[in-house]
Amino acid sequence: MAKEECELEFEDFLPSMAERLGPTGLIEELCKGFRLLMDAEKGVITLESLKQNAAGMLGLTELGEEEAVEMLREGDLDGDGTLDQMEFCILMFRLSPELMEGSSWMLEEVMGKEMVGLLLDITNKKM
Repeated sequence: MAKEECELEFEDFLPSMAERLGPTGLIEELCKGFRLLMDAEKGVITLESLKQNAAGMLGLTELGEEEAVEMLREGDLDGDGTLDQMEFCILMFRLSPELMEGSSWMLEEVMGKEMVGLLLDITNKKM
């Protein structure tokens, strides 16, 4: 029997959130999302905290082990197996093609040009 792939439905709300909240507001909301998913003791998103908090707090009961592992792998820029707040925010931008296309100005407004250049370099190396 062939293995069926389970795909989560994803509706990209980040562009409309960015438009409504502005750059600083969007980053603040992403940071709130990070805090919902993180392991409170470790201060990072771990596989366990992602699975537990995504189901419990966000109602994402369809998030399976494979999807959680893939999300961590995709966002883990420093190779430690977890997501810190910056990695989480970068991942959210990368998962939003529309926002990624026009995000430079937004990130520059919030973090400054030097930090944006560093983030884009890191992101491009990971891709």
